[in-house]
Amino acid sequence: MHIPSPTSPVYEVLSRSHADLERAAELGDGMRSALWLREQLEDTIYDRPGHHTLSLYLEDGFDVHLYDEPERRGAPGKLCLLPAGHASRWRIKGRIRFVHVYFTPETLGQLAVRMLDREPRTLELHQRVYVDDPQLAALAGRLAMQDWSDANGRLEANALGHEIMARLLLDYSGRPTQAKVRGGLAPAQRRRVLELIEARLAEPLSVSMLADELALSEYHFARMFRASVGEAPHRWILRRRLARARELLAAGQWPLERIAAACGFSHASHLTRHFRAAATATPNAYRQWAQARQDLDATICRTSAVR
Repeated sequence: MHIPSPTSPVYEVLSRSHADLERAAELGDGMRSALWLREQLEDTIYDRPGHHTLSLYLEDGFDVHLYDEPERRGAPGKLCLLPAGHASRWRIKGRIRFVHVYFTPETLGQLAVRMLDREPRTLELHQRVYVDDPQLAALAGRLAMQDWSDANGRLEANALGHEIMARLLLDYSGRPTQAKVRGGLAPAQRRRVLELIEARLAEPLSVSMLADELALSEYHFARMFRASVGEAPHRWILRRRLARARELLAAGQWPLERIAAACGFSHASHLTRHFRAAATATPNAYRQWAQARQDLDATICRTSAVR
């Protein structure tokens, strides 16, 4: 399923303002994210954007408010839901650092059909300002912490984005509905998706791609996958990519960049970072150890044959 990335009038408004863009990324499946820092006095107007925006204040924001509601102020951990078609004017007086997640009504509507069997026209996202929702804030905060330049970081951010949209559907779409998950994947489904992951480790992967393969919503797929294999899809994929990297490091003298590309890492530096975190050793150190081990095993075999 192809979902176009959202055009982002909110993003474009901020790009023309005094806000500093720290980083931004396409997360796939119709989602985009951006991390912003603002430190100058300025008014900002959003005029009926064609996409939804979820905003999480990460730092400061105590002197930020809607122009006509000066008594309500921001703070770290506060969430703002700005639906498509809304209009708002903001007064920024002090420093604020925040993350935005952008997604289209079409993206959310398709998820509603797959996840809740719900007609997209019944969705009603309303503007919500300075919401306290620890679960949703934790998801957006984790998304902001990912390295979006790294394929595996984007994969985890993609999964978090789907989780955010699922929570918005369940808790903020005007008709609360409990989505039920019945156990894990069937054996044939489990085998099919694990084989697909192994075959495409070198390629960009997303939760939506894997869920589509089994005709499940991203929400249900992620939970059923975890119930079946014991960990989230993005964690499983990273572990399998690192396992393949270990095999290639031990097998020969491919340069690190080639091994990284063959295992789905954007750069050799990303492979090194993830490898070191998992194995407490660099890829080159592991290669030297593996080759020394192979030489030792070969020597032992020759000695045994002579005896």
